[in-house]
Amino acid sequence: MLIAYLDHQRQDQLQWLVSAGGSSSDEAILCALGVEEAGDVALSARDFGGVVSLWPARFLRPSTADDVARALLLAARSAGLTVAARGNGHCVGGQAMAAGGIVLDMRALGPPMSLAPGGAAVDVPGGALWSEVLEWTVRNHRMAPPSWTDYLGLTVGGTLSNGGVSGQCFRYGPQVNNVVEMDVVTTDGDRRLCSASINSDLFFAVLGGLGQFGVITRARLALLPAPKMVRWRRVVYADLETFASDAEWLVTQPDASAFNYVEGFAFLNDASDPASGWNSVPILPGSAFDPADFLAAAAASVLYCLELALYYDDRVADRVDEREEELLRRLRYVRAAEFSADVGYVAFLSRVAPVEAEARARGTWATPHPWLNVFISASNIVDFDRNVFKRVLLGGIGGPMLVYPLRRSRWDERMSVALPESEVFYLVALLRFIAPGGGEAAAATAAAEQNKEILRHCRTKGYDFKVYIPRYDSEGDWAAHFGRDWGRFVERKQRYDPMAILAPGQNIFSRTRPLALAASQPPEIISALPAIVDDSNDRSIELPKTLRPPTKMSLPTMICNEGWIRLR
Repeated sequence: MLIAYLDHQRQDQLQWLVSAGGSSSDEAILCALGVEEAGDVALSARDFGGVVSLWPARFLRPSTADDVARALLLAARSAGLTVAARGNGHCVGGQAMAAGGIVLDMRALGPPMSLAPGGAAVDVPGGALWSEVLEWTVRNHRMAPPSWTDYLGLTVGGTLSNGGVSGQCFRYGPQVNNVVEMDVVTTDGDRRLCSASINSDLFFAVLGGLGQFGVITRARLALLPAPKMVRWRRVVYADLETFASDAEWLVTQPDASAFNYVEGFAFLNDASDPASGWNSVPILPGSAFDPADFLAAAAASVLYCLELALYYDDRVADRVDEREEELLRRLRYVRAAEFSADVGYVAFLSRVAPVEAEARARGTWATPHPWLNVFISASNIVDFDRNVFKRVLLGGIGGPMLVYPLRRSRWDERMSVALPESEVFYLVALLRFIAPGGGEAAAATAAAEQNKEILRHCRTKGYDFKVYIPRYDSEGDWAAHFGRDWGRFVERKQRYDPMAILAPGQNIFSRTRPLALAASQPPEIISALPAIVDDSNDRSIELPKTLRPPTKMSLPTMICNEGWIRLR
C-alpha cells in the first residue's frame, strides 16, 4: 500500500512538472523520475566502441511515444538536463550517451509492427531491430524493405539517424531513402507525423540528422516482394584499379540488368595470418582459400574481393545462370579465384550473425572497436589505396576493411547526411576488432591514432570525402563536415531543439552557455541571442525565455560547443 501511495505521489509530481511553466532544478526532475522503471545506468554508459564512457543520471525505458514526450518535456523544464535515444548500443564513439542526463532505451518502445494500409509498407517502432523487421515482414507477408545494413542488430531509429548503407544502396538507395513517413517527438513534447509532403522539413532533417532534431518513435518503411533465393558470389582481384573499374561499372548499370547487391573488401595477401581477411573470401563453411594457389608470388601485398548477389525465385530460377553470366563476362577478376553459393534470402541478409557469434565466443565482441567509416570520392580511391591500404594499414586492422562504391543520385539532398560531391563515391569501413587478453586499452589508443592519421591524410591530400557516423570535438570540424549545408543544419537545430537537449553525445551543440569562453572568441562568436530572431524572409521565431539575451541579431545563429555562433 505504501509503495502504491508513493508511486501515485511521484506520478502526480511528474504531471505537475510536465504541465508547469518555468523551469525546475535537475535534481527535482530526476527525483520525480525515480528509479523504479529505470534501466541499468552502467549499461547506458558504454557502447560497442568501448572507447567512451559517459554516465547518465537516468536510463529510462519508454514504452510509448507519450513516455518519450514526457521525458523530453521534463528535460526542457530542467536547468540543464539533456536526452539521448539509445538503440542497441552499437555506436562506437559515445554518440548515444548523455553525461549526467537522461538516456532512453528505445528497445521497449511499442506498438508492435503492423502492415500499413495498402500493404506496400510496414509500420515499425523506432527501437525495432532490423533483424526483427526482416523476420516479421518475410514470415508474415513475403515482403521486405529493399535496403539493409550488413549487421542487422541495429535499430531502425538508429540507422535512419545516420543513413543506413549496405550493398543494396547503389540500386535501391540507403535506408533513409526508403522511408514513407515517421512519427517524431520534438523537445516541445509534440508528436509530429512527418513525410515528404507533411512537415517535410522535419522529415528530411531527422533522416541522417544524428538524433539532433527529434526522437523517431515510428517509421513507415517501403516494402517490395521478398525473393526466395540469392545467388551469392565472391571474386578476387590483384589490384585496386581493376577492382574499382569493374565495381563502378556494375553499380551504374540499369536496374533491370544489374545485380541486387554489390560490396567489396580489401584483405592482406598473407594466408598465414588468420586476421588478414583472406579467410573471409570463401562463402560456404569449410571452404579453403589460399591466394598463393591463384596468384603469382610477386602479387601485391593487398588483394581485393568483390561480393555480388542476384535475387531470384522459382519463376526465374532457370535464368539465373544466364543473368549472372551476362554481368560476370565483362569483369576482369582472377578467373580461378571465385566462390559462389545459392542461399535463402533471409540467410543471405543474416550473413553477419555467424560472424557475431564467433566474435562473442572469441571475446572480441566485448573488446574496444575503434571503427572508422569514410565516404571517399571515386576520383580519390586509387590514391587512398596507395597511401592508406598499402602503407598505413599494411599490417592489417584485425577486422574487415570494406570498400565498395555508392551513388550520390540515390540519396535525397534534402536530408541531413553529408556526402562527397562526386556521383560515385566509396564507403571505406575499417571495422577493427581487438584481441582480448590484456593490452586492449593501448591497442585501442593506437588504432584511434591511426584513424586520425588516415583522416589527416585525406585532408592533406584534398580528398573529396566525408566521415560516415561522425563524431568531432570542435564546432569548426562540424562546420567543415557539413560544408555548405552547415547553415541549414544549424537553422534546423534552432527550429526543432533550440535548447540543445537532444543527442549531446554527438558533441555538436551544447546546452550550456559558455559566456566566459565566448568572450574570448573572435568577433563571429558572440554570446547573446534575442527573444525574437528575424530572418531574411521577415519571419519571426519566438525563443524560450531561458534563451533570451539582451541584444538582437539575424539568422543563422545557434549555440554550439564554443559559444553562440553567427554563420557567415
